Amino acid sequence: MPALREMAGCIGVSLLVNRQSGRCIVTTAWETDEARRAGAERMAPMRDRAAEMFGVTANVEQWEIAALHRDHHAPDGACVRATWVQGPQGQMDPGIDYYKASVLSQLEDLDGFCSASLLVDRASGRAVSSVTFDSLDAMERNRDQATALKIAAMQEAGVQELDECEFELALAHLRVPELA
Repeated sequence: MPALREMAGCIGVSLLVNRQSGRCIVTTAWETDEARRAGAERMAPMRDRAAEMFGVTANVEQWEIAALHRDHHAPDGACVRATWVQGPQGQMDPGIDYYKASVLSQLEDLDGFCSASLLVDRASGRAVSSVTFDSLDAMERNRDQATALKIAAMQEAGVQELDECEFELALAHLRVPELA
């Protein structure tokens, strides 16, 4: 964290952890692509050292923040459900518009909803939606309703689910502006 805070153009970091599977996702956000490239060079040794300490291989991916909506900041104990999807290449914009116009408002109605984001990789046609809840209990209470919403949204957007995972939000220091 201290090293990231010193990097010009870094506007935040988050850490998602699934203790059962050992899966961990560190996300950094940058003001500009130039700042991201400069930060990547400085972060590579830190990332490699952390991966070595945990005995894992780091996988680095770049995503565009297509939508971000916060109802309120996540409290301690917040949890995240992330769903990765694959859509037709070249059809990203209609899917983003649908997510912003329809999905976000339905997610916001879920009890314990904190925030939602949609990250996209236009070149591959992949996207990931992450929905943050106040607590594990809130995420579990909404499981059926959230699953029904997810299935309907995927059908409407013409995408297929690649993966889904639930995480603890271990660190949330993102200063990304609202993008809904």
